[in-house]
Order: sequence, then C-alpha cells, then structure tokens
Amino acid sequence: MERTTITPMVTVSHDINREQLEIDVRLPDVDEKRISLDMKKDSFCISAPKNGTEYSGCFLLDHEVDTGRVETKYEDGLFRILTPYKNYWDRLREGFMGRPISVRG
Repeated sequence: MERTTITPMVTVSHDINREQLEIDVRLPDVDEKRISLDMKKDSFCISAPKNGTEYSGCFLLDHEVDTGRVETKYEDGLFRILTPYKNYWDRLREGFMGRPISVRG
C-alpha cells in the first residue's frame, strides 16, 4: 500500500523570556505512541503515520537548543516541543537580541 506524505504545519516561537523555543506541530488524529522525533542542536525531524498517510518533515531552528532538556506533549492533534536555547546567557552577551542598524537615505 502506497502512503501519501504530508508536511505537517509547524509554528515556532520563543517564550516570553526568550529562554526556550516553543514548537507546535499539527498532527491530527495520529497515535501518540507512533510519533517519531529526532531532535538535533539546530534542527528536528518528525514523522507520524496515520491510515495510509505519513506526516513527515525536517525543519531548521534559528539558534542551537539544549537537546538534553527537550519536553514534549501531545494533545488534541497538537504535538508541542519545548526546548531551552543552548548557552542562553552567552548568546545574549554576544548580541543574540540583535542590534540597532542605522539606515541611510
């Protein structure tokens, strides 16, 4: 039987303190036990089969994360991944928050 592969809808944001990433992946009606997550320091791949369909995708992250402290939760078709940024305070000192750029006309 041939499977149809669908890239899941993903939303990535940071918490209010900018210390961790909050990643939401839409995986409607899949069996939580069949979700596969491969978390790397700067990317992640996720897959989940469902009745002849496979939700599957790999995504890059904007900053390195601490893969040893990943938390996940699946509820009502939403798979949530919470992971702190790696070396948050070091990156903050290096200008993680950005810097002002002057625009000349």
